[in-house]
Amino acid sequence: MTANSLVLITGGSRGLGRSAALTLADHGHDVIITYLRNVDEATAVVSEIAAKGRKAAALQLDTGNISTFPDFVQTLARALKGEWGRDSFDALVNNAGVGIHKSFAETDEASFDTLMNIHFKGVFFLTQKLLPLIADGGRILNVSSGLARFSLPGMAAYASMKGAIEVLTRYLAAELGPRRISVNVIAPGAIETDFGGGRVRDDAATNAQIAGNTALGRVGVPEDIGGAMAMLLAPESRWINGQRIEVSGGIYL
Repeated sequence: MTANSLVLITGGSRGLGRSAALTLADHGHDVIITYLRNVDEATAVVSEIAAKGRKAAALQLDTGNISTFPDFVQTLARALKGEWGRDSFDALVNNAGVGIHKSFAETDEASFDTLMNIHFKGVFFLTQKLLPLIADGGRILNVSSGLARFSLPGMAAYASMKGAIEVLTRYLAAELGPRRISVNVIAPGAIETDFGGGRVRDDAATNAQIAGNTALGRVGVPEDIGGAMAMLLAPESRWINGQRIEVSGGIYL
């Protein structure tokens, strides 16, 4: 992937996705973001990217509703042709997600299915549907979590989906190698965002507990992850493939 590449980021209107979109624009890339409900937030990100001199678009997508994917692919294809005069994009970042904090004993089927549809099934089938639109020699970056390596009560279902994504990443890297598409997975540690109700950001005790178990002595911020995503999509990272990269400040070493 080179400068002036076009990147699609799911869940790019806020949090880690927003940070990645803005950082990639700073690095000379155009960006398409998806959003679920808040069109104003998405429009604001597009405007910020335009102010940096890059092109951007925002498309609505429910990454947990697999039945909508064919229509989304058609909408995306029209945007590619209409706004960029091309029929492909260069990199996919599967970032969209939600957090549900429940103990294993209290996790109900509805919560499990929500997490499964967004964090694993949705990623699996959205990536599958988008394969014809991803340029040969492109990139796919999936988002996991530090919780797939270490265990904290209340995150069993969420972390299990992320573990599945890490396995899927290796299989995608193997199967897409003939098209020169590299596939990696980034695993953020705890980040100060509104994710999961903003627990890490807003609960002082939780924030302090995480910082105390992190080698660099603080909780992460969105820019820590957005910058790492941009690094993994940079031309200099072209030989990194099928790898899990944890970006957590060294938590629970």
